Formats: sequence, structure tokens, C-alpha cells
Amino acid sequence: MLNELVTRAVSTVQINSNLSLSVASQGDDSGPTLVLLPGPTDSWRSYQMILDLLPTSIRTIAVSQRGHGDSDKPATGYRVEHFASDVVPLLDALGVDRAVLAGHSGSCLVARRVAVDHPERVAGLLLEASPTTLVGDTRLQRFVESVVLSLDDPIAADFARSFVVDTSSDDMAPEVVDQFVEDLLKVPARVWRETFQGLIQYDDLNQLASIETPVLLIWGDNDRLVGRQMQEDLEARIAHAKLVVYPGAGHTPRWDDPSRFATDTASLVKRVASLKPR
Repeated sequence: MLNELVTRAVSTVQINSNLSLSVASQGDDSGPTLVLLPGPTDSWRSYQMILDLLPTSIRTIAVSQRGHGDSDKPATGYRVEHFASDVVPLLDALGVDRAVLAGHSGSCLVARRVAVDHPERVAGLLLEASPTTLVGDTRLQRFVESVVLSLDDPIAADFARSFVVDTSSDDMAPEVVDQFVEDLLKVPARVWRETFQGLIQYDDLNQLASIETPVLLIWGDNDRLVGRQMQEDLEARIAHAKLVVYPGAGHTPRWDDPSRFATDTASLVKRVASLKPR
């Protein structure tokens, strides 16, 4: 159901002398904090329908990561480690001590990196359609080599639309697809190239055992990009991980069942808020 009492502010947050990020913030500043990290090529607006459903008792911050949406777009710096290096400075700039980090697809690797490097700042993780590692993923490797490396600016609108449609729910409203295409076209070709090259080279599997915060794995059983075996592997590797399967959902479960996703997200945030920091 729609939370009609939500007041949302979209602003630019300076996290260092050279980088500003576009964020959407809502909820009680004194409440537990949730930070939403969209997947590659998405802006904070990819969480719009979830923001509308989350309770105002949670301070929610949806981020357009560097190179995306209306955030700054440096010449370089788009590997997993670069995206992760922005999270703690963002928390500092917003006066947040600890937060639940939510990632989608490739940005799950970003959230995991922050949890490994800065466990004192991460209260919990929500990993939506998370890969284990994309090293050795031949399908993604072919996509990078045959498509991503040949991209030029401006990105073709037809390509942008096909990419959104291929990773979206079949029931997505046309106006929502249009919005996501508009945001994707703001991502320069150089960001695509470095981001996807970084994804196919990143592997943190031998470090996941160090994550001790609660982790919720959300996966749709109609996901054509990330399989169930990856979810079960992550559940086995991370001590306090729990897998929740959304029947019929694809690679972005929050778009297929936003109400359930918002409920599961709020439950995780409230649960970890009641725990003492480890």
C-alpha cells in the first residue's frame, strides 16, 4: 500500500572535494538508517516504488552512485572498490553512524565490500539478486567484449531501452520504463566500460566469512542472470545470511513485488536496529 505521508527530499551531497552524489532522502532522521545502492546504470529513481512504500520511521537514503543519474561523473574510478569507497564518506556527510546497506545485482558487491572493510559502519545487508562472483561468467564476458567495450557517446536510445527491458519486470508500466531509460542515457560510455570490466574481475568470496551482520538475500526464481546456486553458496558462506525466494520474480524482485520487498526490507532494518553492534 502507498505510504502517503512520505516527504522526500532530493539533494546533492558533497562527499569530498572532487565528488558530489545525488541522493533522495526521507523518513525520521533519528530512526534506523537504510542506504539503497542501485545496480549498474541505474539511478536512485530505480527505488522509487519502494520508497513510496517504506515506513517513515526508517531514515531511507537512495543514492545515485558516481557516474550515474545526476551524480558527478569523474573521468575514471568505476570499479567495485571505487563505488565502495564513497559509502562511508557519504554516511559521514549525512551524520550517519551505522546503516543497513541494500544493493542490487552488481552493487551487492559494493555493499559487501563496505561490510568487509568497515564492519563498524554496517548494521546489516540486503542483497537483491546478488552474484557470488562474476569472474568466469562467460555470458557476461561476451556481453562486455561484444557490446560494452564498443559503446560510444551518446548511448543509443534503442540500446538503452533494450537493456532496461531485458532486466525489468514484464509488467513494468511504460512510463516507468521510459524513466529508467532516461536515467540510463545519463551514464557515459566510459562508465559502462570501467564498471563492467571491474565486475568481471572482482572476487571477494574468500572474505565473506568475515561478515557478521545479518544479511537478507532476496532472489526471484525467474532470474535469468543470477542463479539459485549462487544464492545458496552465499547463504553458506555468510554466517547470518537468510535466503528469501520470490516466486515468479525476475532479476529485479523489487519491481515484480514492491509491496513484499518493502515489507521484507523494513523488517530487516527494524530487526537489526534492535541488536547491539558486534
